Amino acid sequence: MPTLDEARAIIAGALAEARRRGAKPLAVIVLDAGGHPVAFEREDGASLFRHDIARAKAFGALGMGSDTRAIAERAAGNPAFFTSVVVASGGNLALSAGGVIVRDLAGAIVGAVGISGDTSDVDEACAIAGIDAAGLNHGANS
Repeated sequence: MPTLDEARAIIAGALAEARRRGAKPLAVIVLDAGGHPVAFEREDGASLFRHDIARAKAFGALGMGSDTRAIAERAAGNPAFFTSVVVASGGNLALSAGGVIVRDLAGAIVGAVGISGDTSDVDEACAIAGIDAAGLNHGANS
C-alpha cells in the first residue's frame, strides 16, 4: 500500500500540478489496495461533493482494476452493464477520468488516487503528476 509519506507526496504533487495549471479547487484522496483511505486533502473552495466523487473515482478504479478513463470509455459502449456496476457498488464508481491506479516499482497494484474538482482531463493529469512525484508507477498496465 502507499505509505502515509507516499500518499502525502502524491497529494502534494497533484496539488502542485493543479496550481501550475490554474485548476479549480480540488479534492484528492489516496486509497490503499483494499480501498481504505490513506490520506485526503480538499483545497479551499472545493465544492461539497468533491470528496465523494474523488473517492468514487479511486474506489472504482480499484474495483474494476483499471483507470477510470478506460472504464468510462468501456461504459459508453455498454451503459446497462456499467449502470448496474454503479448500483451494485453502492455508487462507488464514478464514470469519468481522474481515478488512477497506483503501482509499486515492481508493478503490483498498491492503491489508487481519485481527484475531483476540475475537468476530468485535468483531474487525471494531476493524479498522474502526483503519482510521478511520489516515485511510484501508475495505470492499469504500468
